[in-house]
Amino acid sequence: MDRKKNRKRRIWLIVAALALILIAGAFAWYVSDYYHAEPEALELFSDSRPDIQVKAMTNQLVFSPEHPRAGLIFYPGGKVETEAYAPLMTACAERGILCVLMPMPFHLAVLNENAADGVPEQFPEISDWYIGGHSLGGVMAAMYAAEHADEFSGVVLLGAYSTVNLRKTNLRVLSLYGSEDGVMDREAYRKNRPNLPDSTEEFVIEGGNHAGFGCYGEQAGDGSATVTAGEQQTLTADMIDQWMGR
Repeated sequence: MDRKKNRKRRIWLIVAALALILIAGAFAWYVSDYYHAEPEALELFSDSRPDIQVKAMTNQLVFSPEHPRAGLIFYPGGKVETEAYAPLMTACAERGILCVLMPMPFHLAVLNENAADGVPEQFPEISDWYIGGHSLGGVMAAMYAAEHADEFSGVVLLGAYSTVNLRKTNLRVLSLYGSEDGVMDREAYRKNRPNLPDSTEEFVIEGGNHAGFGCYGEQAGDGSATVTAGEQQTLTADMIDQWMGR
């Protein structure tokens, strides 16, 4: 009897071990396939300019203007290389916004929702802080904001939505997405729209798509943009700047 039990136990252990190996292998394959930053985005880290300082740190990429008037913590989209958002962050910094771009484990913000912890304290000269993100990064940024509403003035959602209720907070919200966005789940966007405050400012970027907020090329399932990624990012930075100033 004991031999039979031990044999069954060994079989179950072997099956469990094989299942774990298969799961680990599938996860490794999934996270190894991601969108890489294009060369023009990477060049921003080597270019020297007097008005914007770009500093690459272990846990964050900082884009600092000479005289920042506000701060923005930004979570990248899922399976997109962090540096792909350097052009957008640079454009925001050109408008006086200090931007802190947060690298995520395996390029998935869902694995580190609390990446923003302690960031505002690193820049005591800035009192007006915002948090935002693109796609999955925007979803996770909204979740973080809901739990730390007293630390931020507002939330920026790019091709994203909030799955948590922000109506009971004092947070302002800016929601932007492209008219040609083929990746964002429009039904989920409509379903979660009631989570945003009545004061939410929502704009559709005509001709823009999902990938246009970053610099990583075409994204599977996305629509065809009729504006360049650079144009979409410039317009996005303008709208963020104007919204923060209102």
